[in-house]
Amino acid sequence: MKFFPKQLIDGYRTFATQRLPTEQSRYRDLSERGQFPETMVIGCCDSRVSPEVIFDAGPGELFVVRNIANLVPVYQPDSNAHGVSAALEYAVTVLKVKNIVVLGHAQCGGIRAFVDKIKPLTPGDFIGKWMQMFIKPGEVVEQRDHENMQDFVTRIEKAAVFRSLENLMTFPFVRERVESGEMQLHGAYFGVAEGSLFVLDRVAKEFISVTDALKTGE
Repeated sequence: MKFFPKQLIDGYRTFATQRLPTEQSRYRDLSERGQFPETMVIGCCDSRVSPEVIFDAGPGELFVVRNIANLVPVYQPDSNAHGVSAALEYAVTVLKVKNIVVLGHAQCGGIRAFVDKIKPLTPGDFIGKWMQMFIKPGEVVEQRDHENMQDFVTRIEKAAVFRSLENLMTFPFVRERVESGEMQLHGAYFGVAEGSLFVLDRVAKEFISVTDALKTGE
């Protein structure tokens, strides 16, 4: 035990004495019946943006995959390993989720690395190669005239959500279920500092504040 992070042991102790007793029956039921989440969330690895915390989800309610900058690659069946694609295939074809949410966020390190065009962080440049999924061949991503750096980064963070939603539709099993009405795709954006949540209006192509919508009853 002394070699395991104390913070995690303390956290588990709190879980075991406070939360687990109130949800023990749910855990037993999930272990016997299996999981049947209705929603898959594709989020960022950033420690400040936990989907389970943001959406106050209990065990078995969300199927979550997280990666740098919440990116979804294009459909590319080949001999390489594809972690996000494998999770997506399982969620859609096995779990039959009804919703897929791409959750972007403010202060995204992966997007900032992409914007700043920093040098490779490792000899293999895993982050640099990963972030190349964000742009199409020949596409140029640049700061606009009269656009400050913060607005530029925010625009690209939100653009990553659009691109991932676009890439999701390149997967035949996703497209089939979306077009049949069995599943819906959604975009969301989380403001870390304020804890604010914005959801994508696909028709208007803009993110709408959930707080404002609740106030107006929309």
